[in-house]
Amino acid sequence: MGIKKNYSLLLVTVLCLLIIIILGLPGDSVAQPSLPGNPEQTPIDGGLGILAAIGGGYAIKKLRKQK
Repeated sequence: MGIKKNYSLLLVTVLCLLIIIILGLPGDSVAQPSLPGNPEQTPIDGGLGILAAIGGGYAIKKLRKQK
């Protein structure tokens, strides 16, 4: 009789856990994420200026070699 009692307690516990899981999952799986906010503006100053100067110098060097 002790085995049947343990089995029924286990069965009730498993069924309760399954019901909790089944009722809890749809809310998480259906929910849509919120819209993203405005992105932070990144200043473009030092690095871009240096790259432009290097590119200009390279272009001048190539033009002088062609002549």
